[in-house]
Amino acid sequence: MSRLFPGVPLPETTRTLILTASDLVWGPWTLALLLGTGLFLTWRYRFVQVVRFREAVRTMIPPAAPGASGALTPFQSFMTALGASIGTGNIAGVATAVVSGGPGAVFWIWVYGFLATTIKLTEAILGIRYRKTDGRGLSAGPMHYLSDGLGLRRLGWTYALVAGIAALTTTPFTQPNSIAVVMESEFGIGPLLTGIVVAVLAWLVVIGGVTWIGRAAEALAPLKIGLYLIGGLVVIVTHAAQLPSVLALIVTEAFSPRAAAGSVAGIGIMVAMRYGLARGIYANEAGYGTAAVVYGTARSDRPVQQGLNAVMEVFVVSFVTSSISALTILLTGAWRSGLTSTAAVARAFDSVLPSVGGATVAFCVFLFGYTTLIGWAYYGEQFLEHVCGRWVVIPYRWVYCGLIVLGAISRVDVVWAWGDLMNGLQIFPNLVGVLGLSGLVASMLTADASRQRTTKGTK
Repeated sequence: MSRLFPGVPLPETTRTLILTASDLVWGPWTLALLLGTGLFLTWRYRFVQVVRFREAVRTMIPPAAPGASGALTPFQSFMTALGASIGTGNIAGVATAVVSGGPGAVFWIWVYGFLATTIKLTEAILGIRYRKTDGRGLSAGPMHYLSDGLGLRRLGWTYALVAGIAALTTTPFTQPNSIAVVMESEFGIGPLLTGIVVAVLAWLVVIGGVTWIGRAAEALAPLKIGLYLIGGLVVIVTHAAQLPSVLALIVTEAFSPRAAAGSVAGIGIMVAMRYGLARGIYANEAGYGTAAVVYGTARSDRPVQQGLNAVMEVFVVSFVTSSISALTILLTGAWRSGLTSTAAVARAFDSVLPSVGGATVAFCVFLFGYTTLIGWAYYGEQFLEHVCGRWVVIPYRWVYCGLIVLGAISRVDVVWAWGDLMNGLQIFPNLVGVLGLSGLVASMLTADASRQRTTKGTK
């Protein structure tokens, strides 16, 4: 008999079922679908993530368009999206990928990160293109572009239901769980106390709705990225001599027939890809459709600008924060320590910055998890409001924050497997919309690029 929570038995058959279903959803077909979609969009958009990267960097802080509808400024929507996607998945998820899938998993995180920029760009553009504003407020997300863009109302409703359940039963578990792991390993603070504190702090923001969430993300997202970047670079620079060999190990292990713990020929590659892509998408969220929700709130009349913000979001997540987590545990050997999740990264930081390093990771984990919690609270609210109506909003906010306490004291393996399962299920209907409307997005990108060239030519 296994346990999900202390004192609460979990039948071993239930645990096995969750783990098996998670592996099934993340089978070769899902990996092929994600990579194939990214490759197709990259080709169809003519490598927009490369061609317009400088513009994306230059316009990371766009001004709000006068008179445009929306609940947040474009920068607030960008920070909310960044805050929600840069969660403990960038620390705990990446560490779990390396420990379980070997160093080669990092390569697949990078591969998917490059291709995922086009998926998230599409989601962001469609989020604004098909958002709805009425007397009840603003609503955006894949359910709208599936319903209004493709006429697939039942599929849009199904997506909203699956994504709403996923938001309610994954993020309040995975994020506080990772926070609790590092708080206990670094400071000896019990998971229950951590869960209660995080739940109260989340409630203070979530109960105020999207505007409060946007303001909190605007303040906290830059802080958490900067702090983690500084600490990680110190560790990497200290072990700079080993960097070439570690990078070579990442590439060779990505195509090695051996898994992290050894296996039959060919299986190792699939294990590395499975964990790299599953944790890669968990880190950058491209494919979930959540980008359409938050970028759709921006007070902007230029959807492509929000799409370019989404490109930068995925770049920061996949190539900056996730790389720091991966390289620090590989360079320091923490991935072989027997630790996993946030505890492995804390060990890596502590090896270079004794005491201070672990505390830095603990604080970053809290910020990462907290901003993700408040961002995903809004996602789930939008999904379930679409399914159930406006009445569900306030009860949802209370239940969401209450589940954070349970998440902090639950088992790590079951939590992450359930998260993979539910988030994986929402990929399939979302990609129907992304692929089905990619022609529209391609034409919008072309028109916007032409308009930009015309504007430059008249100056």
